[in-house]
Amino acid sequence: MIYKTGQDWLNAPAKRVLFFGMSGLGKTYLSKMLRDAGGWFHYSVDYRIGTRYMGEHIADNFKREAMKVPLLRELLMSDSIYVASNITFDNLAPLSTYLGKPGDPARGGLDYTEYVTRQAQHRDAELAAMADTVPFIDRARTIYGYDNFVCDSSGSVCEIVDPSDPDDLTLSAMADNLLMVWLKGTPAHTAELVRRFDRAPKPMYYQPQFLARAWSDYRALSGDPPDRVNPDDFVRWTYARALEHRQPRYAAMAERGLTIEVDQLSGVDTPESVVTLIADAIDAQAQA
Repeated sequence: MIYKTGQDWLNAPAKRVLFFGMSGLGKTYLSKMLRDAGGWFHYSVDYRIGTRYMGEHIADNFKREAMKVPLLRELLMSDSIYVASNITFDNLAPLSTYLGKPGDPARGGLDYTEYVTRQAQHRDAELAAMADTVPFIDRARTIYGYDNFVCDSSGSVCEIVDPSDPDDLTLSAMADNLLMVWLKGTPAHTAELVRRFDRAPKPMYYQPQFLARAWSDYRALSGDPPDRVNPDDFVRWTYARALEHRQPRYAAMAERGLTIEVDQLSGVDTPESVVTLIADAIDAQAQA
């Protein structure tokens, strides 16, 4: 790790940290807390994906839908209106809507081949956004005057890298330049994430081999042809399996950094308490 002791971290004039783990366990919460108090640059990988690398795909998809409406078609063809997404750190809906869910088009599903294409686009975009992290450390300092830097990674980061490969380029770049911190949930946290997802199933990125297996297994159970699969039912069925698939991958990534249990975030409500929590975790891991 780039900080050998908690005191090294506390004394560092330029603190650099990357939070990773399942979506919904606190990565963005901690990142925003640091940013909002001032003195920290917040680099959101999902925001970078949706703006820099997927923005044109997203806007083109909106235009395709608008072209189906005669009035909007006429206005688009005459350049009277323009269509763009309004992605923010707090609203990534345009990105997830574009990613979509496979299955019955009458229920909002995508053709599976198109769905796989969009998954591949997301993978390429996430790898590029992760590669931008290190240059943004310098940009944050030289342009905006921020020495402290927090990378708020996507929940799917463990799917686009090979955590078992010590020479993985993305992970090596992250570990060489930032303190990698896994926010690890308990089985109770996982169960709550599943309950939340069941209420409002959302699109997400899956590792290609995992997705192909899940799609095949689900269809074998449901007996549905590809164009009759209920999109929401498929992603609900897949979600808990995806979380289980990701756990060992997160754990392998954490070998390059440290682990903080999500329960330890209780009472952490200021930037100072975040910094102290990380210092204590570094020392606790060194003594383990």
